[in-house]
Amino acid sequence: MNSARPQTIFTTNTSTLLPSMFAAATGRPDRFCALHFHLPVWTANVADVMAQPLTSAETLDTVATFARRIGQIPIVLRAEHPGYVFNDMFNALNTAAINLVAGGVATIEDVDRAWMGIMKMPVGPGGWLDDIGLDTVWRITDFWAGIAADPRLQQNAAFLKTYVDAGRLGVKTGRGFYEYPNPAYARKGFLEGEERDTERRRGAQRDAESKEG
Repeated sequence: MNSARPQTIFTTNTSTLLPSMFAAATGRPDRFCALHFHLPVWTANVADVMAQPLTSAETLDTVATFARRIGQIPIVLRAEHPGYVFNDMFNALNTAAINLVAGGVATIEDVDRAWMGIMKMPVGPGGWLDDIGLDTVWRITDFWAGIAADPRLQQNAAFLKTYVDAGRLGVKTGRGFYEYPNPAYARKGFLEGEERDTERRRGAQRDAESKEG
C-alpha cells in the first residue's frame, strides 16, 4: 500500500465485513471505501458503494462515478451497514432457511420447494448456498456467531460444518446440499415431491431387501 500514489483510492469487495474494521491499515482512510459487486457481475450489475466514517465525500463520489462508467448501477449507502442492501436481505433469507433445516423443522428440499413454488423461482436457498460455497457460508456464519454469541447462529455454524468436514462444499466440489451437475431441484417433479417419494420407496425397498437377506 505504501507504494501506491498518494491520490490512489482503495476499495474493498468484502461481502459481510465493515470497511471501518481495517480502514486504518490502508494508511489513507479518507480514500478508502467499499465497492461491492454481485455475481454474475455483468448481468447482476448492481454495485454497493459504502463509506466508513473517515471516507471523504470526494472519494465516495469518485467511486460511484467509476461504477457507472463500467456499467454498474451504484447503490450509495447512507450509513455503514454489514451486508449492504441486497446482501442484508439475501442473508436474512438464507439464515432463515438454515435455521429451519438445522433446527429440524424442514428438509432443505422442502425449504426450497416452499420458496420455488410460491415465488415461482427456478432455485431456492439451498441451491444458492451451494453456489456460494458451503465453506464460505460456514466461515461467515461462524464468524458472526462468535461476535454475537448467538446460540442459533452457533447451531447453524455447527450444522454447516458437517458438510464442510465431509467435503460437501457445493457446486465447486460436485456435492453440497445437492449433487451436481444435475441437482434434484432442477429435475422434473421436484416441486411436486416426486423425487422425495421415489427416494422413500427406494429406501423402503432397501430396508425390505436387507431384512430378507
